[in-house]
Amino acid sequence: MPSHSATSSSTALPLKTNALALLSLVFVGTAVAEVPRVLPNGQLPKDRRLEPLKDLDGYFPFTPAKSKEEWEPRAEHVRRQILVANGLWPTPTKTPLNPQIHGLIDMGDYTVEKAFFESLPGFYVTGNLYRPKGRSVPEEGGKAPGVLCPHGHWPNGRFYDNSVAAVQREIESGAEQFESNGRSPLQARCVHLAQMGCVVFHYDMIGYADNTQISYEVAHRFAKQRPEMNTTENWGLFSPQAESHFQSVMGLQTYNSIRALDFLSELPDVDTSRLAVTGASGGGTQTFLLSAIDPRVAVSFPAVMVSTAMQGGCTCENTCNLRIGTGNIEFAAMFAPKPIGMSAANDWTREMTTKGFPELQQHYRLFDTVDNAMLISRTEFGHNYNSVTRHAMYQWFNKHLKLGVQEPIQETEIELLTQEQMTVWDDKHPQPEGGDEFERKLLSQWNSNTGSQIATLQVAAAEIPRDEDTVASYRELMGGGIDIVIGRGLPAAEDVEVEHVDESEQGSYVRVLGLLRNKPAGEELPVVFLHPHDWKGRVVVWLDKEGKAGLFNEDGSPKPEVKELVDAGVSVVGVDLLYQGEFLADGKPLEQTGRVANPREAASYTFGYNHTVFAKRVHDVLTVLAFAKHHELKPKQIDLVGLAGAGHWAAAAAAQSRGLLHAAAIDTQGFRFGNVLDIHSPDFLPGGATYGDLPGMIHLAELPNLKLTGEPEIPTDDVRLKRENKIERRPPADASLPGGTVEWLLSL
Repeated sequence: MPSHSATSSSTALPLKTNALALLSLVFVGTAVAEVPRVLPNGQLPKDRRLEPLKDLDGYFPFTPAKSKEEWEPRAEHVRRQILVANGLWPTPTKTPLNPQIHGLIDMGDYTVEKAFFESLPGFYVTGNLYRPKGRSVPEEGGKAPGVLCPHGHWPNGRFYDNSVAAVQREIESGAEQFESNGRSPLQARCVHLAQMGCVVFHYDMIGYADNTQISYEVAHRFAKQRPEMNTTENWGLFSPQAESHFQSVMGLQTYNSIRALDFLSELPDVDTSRLAVTGASGGGTQTFLLSAIDPRVAVSFPAVMVSTAMQGGCTCENTCNLRIGTGNIEFAAMFAPKPIGMSAANDWTREMTTKGFPELQQHYRLFDTVDNAMLISRTEFGHNYNSVTRHAMYQWFNKHLKLGVQEPIQETEIELLTQEQMTVWDDKHPQPEGGDEFERKLLSQWNSNTGSQIATLQVAAAEIPRDEDTVASYRELMGGGIDIVIGRGLPAAEDVEVEHVDESEQGSYVRVLGLLRNKPAGEELPVVFLHPHDWKGRVVVWLDKEGKAGLFNEDGSPKPEVKELVDAGVSVVGVDLLYQGEFLADGKPLEQTGRVANPREAASYTFGYNHTVFAKRVHDVLTVLAFAKHHELKPKQIDLVGLAGAGHWAAAAAAQSRGLLHAAAIDTQGFRFGNVLDIHSPDFLPGGATYGDLPGMIHLAELPNLKLTGEPEIPTDDVRLKRENKIERRPPADASLPGGTVEWLLSL
């Protein structure tokens, strides 16, 4: 609400001004007889969000925290962001792995076996298990360290076999020493780790080698939306529905990595205190992600992937919301203080020595473990996991897994296994079903499991009497997830300021036009305040699908319902959210959101790095609410109204402003994020359907007073809402009755 000061200020708005002060103002509003404007016609707000979108080839620096105390909440947030974006918050219920290990091949000082298990019922992880022979560590009870090896985007993955001519060139350049090792640097890595005393599981990424239930073309080459998969039930990957439930190839692959760690940990000959993971390229992505979220990993070596530049080009390396405000350097930093080794080559990692690694070293100094971060930079080589890098990894693992191998460690030429020797499928172990129907069934199963976990916790949290531990768990799960979905809570007081632009007396109230700014975010919103002279200490933020113009008639006078509130002593705030009102140069409503230059129609290429328009509009509402909360006049009560076309913004903002609102009038019109059929709809929200969709956000808001319309699916006997809210419901046909809304608000 406007301040009583008549002086222009960045933190307050004047209530009354004298003639001299009015003359000194830059009058930008239109005549009183028109809907009020803050900026001149044709001028857009100075808002950073109108700039080009960020993509995977942007710049992703990492700023180290100043202390461990500062880092801890940031690390918790980033870890949660990784889990939520990958559809692993909550983590799927772990079902029996039902592992199958067969086809042992004795290679002399090590063995190779075929192995597969179910990460989810009916969904298989496949690979080869390398075990050492004749090596034991007495102080470790004879158990060996376990090492996971995700392979990355080498052709045919685990079955990769480079050409002899290409290997010869690598030998001549110093990248490789032996022909066999160069033909399969993947096998070479596993063999030598086994010879050093490690149990190694070399597992397939989705779509590679034996793991073809979801095809390579879908998992790694997805380019065009599949209309037959974009349905509100039984959807497929990359569909708007999959994205609204945070279901992605990356999420499945990351969960496979977690279950691969489970598989290793359950082997009787593996020391679970010495678990490591190493991979290059896309395998490097899996390495640092798993290391960031699974505390069981003790040593990590992501090769040629950690950098401030390109973050991962494949669909399997991108998922919505994952890298908004963060990036691969910070993901690597999540592993501190444990030992992480990295490599750089003549690719997007080439500048790591000056951009990225110094910051990681500074970060590790917080823990007095700077020697636990290591980089080998060999930019004379292209993208690789060659002999030079492998030797650096061997030494790193030898030291930190306490293998006791005499150094310098040297590779010897390996005996290559053929695809036939490595494949896990045979007559006794037939290949499982795959294809489109399996894909649909897998996502349905995943969605059911997530929904069941959330529903169980929601019901438990509503029990009377309330168990506070259960309530806390409910808020942690739901609130923690929706925090990432929306991407912002209430801004701090010092982050919000307003510049008043025009002020005019309107009889019983003053109309103030201004620009409301979120300073750190670089956002600027045209706002209007209708402030009664006889103010009762109450503020209503009124959202409309037309922006602040929705509060006014064509002649510039307030609509009857708004005028009724003002006449009752309530201050009413209207705002143009992003791409509303004065954000629109042509005045036409936004129908399709922007996208990055990447031609592939996967939502994560745009929304893995940028919030959606829906989320940004909710950010705007939160900025307005924060301004009201922290205003110098200290309002006694803040209410939120979102009727026809604005209810979903109000519901999401209410969920993120927990404890602030005294009342909310929300007309959802039955909106569901899970029903949005276009990834570039202004209402598209990745993860929006995960946590109970829009009703879940309303539940989380825990509003003292709620007028809810357009929601027949929320039962009238809902225990928690009945107990905690003074609630009025109307069926959808009567949803948008502003007069009834005003009457209800004024009755509170």
